[in-house]
Amino acid sequence: METTKIYIKNMVCDRCRRVVEEELSKLGYTVQQVELGEAEITGDITDLETIRQVLAENGFELLDDRKVRLIEQIKLAVIELIHQQGEAGMHLNMSEYLARKLGVDYHTLSTLFSATEGITIEKYVILQRIEKVKELLVYNELSLKEIAYELGYSSVAHLSNQFKKVTGLTASHFKEIKTSKRKTIDKVI
Repeated sequence: METTKIYIKNMVCDRCRRVVEEELSKLGYTVQQVELGEAEITGDITDLETIRQVLAENGFELLDDRKVRLIEQIKLAVIELIHQQGEAGMHLNMSEYLARKLGVDYHTLSTLFSATEGITIEKYVILQRIEKVKELLVYNELSLKEIAYELGYSSVAHLSNQFKKVTGLTASHFKEIKTSKRKTIDKVI
């Protein structure tokens, strides 16, 4: 039997992986592997519309276009680095990391991302980092200094300035109002 890789938008966490795997299995496909943004399945894929519909019912989108898939891979790589790898991932050079992970030179990635999304990869990284800061502030387990270190900021002042610039709020004011200003990580732009 033939194995096919499908690309899926809005997969941002382990729960997403599990839902995609369960739904594809219910449709009768043998799921070989599910990663963020993609699934490898075995079976005769003659009814892409059913797969598309089932994914859409669960908040996902089947990606067909190569450029759209690459944009989604960039977003997923950033999300994975910031939201799942924690401190270790924050001290990597983002352009080198993306080029190595996706096998495409950074200039090409950057040009495509900016043209398609209307913002730079760097700005997207900042927005994701600020969402992570919001999450950590809501949990109230780490000090701002610890958060700054964990997310690779050079100082608390740098984090505070960036937070205020992006959100319009100070970190301490955000802590007071908490979740009303948070976004899900797949809705950052």
